[in-house]
Amino acid sequence: MNKAIALAALTLAAHMTAPYAASLKVGAINPYSGPLALYGDELARGYQLAIDEINAAGGIHGKQVELLRGDAQTPQQGIAAVEKLATQDGVDLFIGTYSSAVANSASDAAMRFNKLYWDTNALGEDLTERNLPNYIRSGPNALTFADVSVEAIRDVVAPSLGKPLSDIKVWIEHEDSIFGTSIAKRQQELLTKAGATVVGTGKHNFRAIDLNDAILRAKRASPDVWINTGYVPDTNLLLRSARTQGFKPGARVTVATGDTKETLEAIGKDGLEGTYVISYPHPQMSAKYAPGAQDYLQKYRAKYGTDPIAPQSMTAYTGVKILADVLKKAKSTSPEAVRKAAASMDLPISSTATGYGVKFSDKMQNERARPTMVQWQNGGLATTYPIDARETPATTAAPKAQ
Repeated sequence: MNKAIALAALTLAAHMTAPYAASLKVGAINPYSGPLALYGDELARGYQLAIDEINAAGGIHGKQVELLRGDAQTPQQGIAAVEKLATQDGVDLFIGTYSSAVANSASDAAMRFNKLYWDTNALGEDLTERNLPNYIRSGPNALTFADVSVEAIRDVVAPSLGKPLSDIKVWIEHEDSIFGTSIAKRQQELLTKAGATVVGTGKHNFRAIDLNDAILRAKRASPDVWINTGYVPDTNLLLRSARTQGFKPGARVTVATGDTKETLEAIGKDGLEGTYVISYPHPQMSAKYAPGAQDYLQKYRAKYGTDPIAPQSMTAYTGVKILADVLKKAKSTSPEAVRKAAASMDLPISSTATGYGVKFSDKMQNERARPTMVQWQNGGLATTYPIDARETPATTAAPKAQ
């Protein structure tokens, strides 16, 4: 009788898992509705481009890879999306995420199902500091964006103003989640240490509908450089408010956004001219620094009929390509096996389409994933930092945005 019950249980389990055995299912947690949907979709486009290549080459573990979306605008929705994908859709692992707050809750939920959470895009520093056994980040983190912003101000922006960094006055603005706060804190520390004068800081909610006060506070401080970390809605609103208030610092630097067609349409070519953006890498880079960037661009255009909407998609694409290599090495999707395989990876800078290398810290942060700085020039974008990533001299007009 006991043997019969055991056999029935095994048969039921086989029937329950059979629908999921034909493919390797990846749950992609991002905002696919709401104000950030455009960018959640853009990450998914990057994922799908990489998956198309992986499947054409035979898949992973003998299976074709299938992408399933989990819509999450808030941390609570991130938890719900993970639970649905894990229990109803039978996903093998998770990837994400446009929002650091969502990544935080969703990865924690994935851990309860012992599922890997491979993050390609979220930036919050605390995501890796938690040292969750299922969390690995292939893209850059917030502190890397902060580090590169200060390096670029020192090496490119300050010289363009004809001043050493020690004579530069900086206003730091940021949105108030863990994403913006961690970057701004690091920027203040590094700028002060380097001898620059931070004349003030301001914070705001990315959903704010009026940011005139934020601009007025910065304007009163008369900075040489105004630097802002935010999302698309608040950054566009700040730039419009600056135009209305006649706020014209010597240089404007936006961090992690401000380099998309949406911003170009909102602010206009003349309003953006000269603005710097610390950015996920764009395809407009030298082939030596970013091998495969132009190939990615052509594949994106062929599949979607347009240029990339935002640079995050190329980092998402690169992240899935790295994930595929790690999964093949691990011969498993279990967090423990994948973590061990990832720890053994060692690729130098300029090994991928984004220019990233691969070397994970003990907390599973890819330490060779670095952002770049682009500049709006004549309605297009040119990579200006690092110097060896420049496709053309910074004084040459970049290709027009599509």
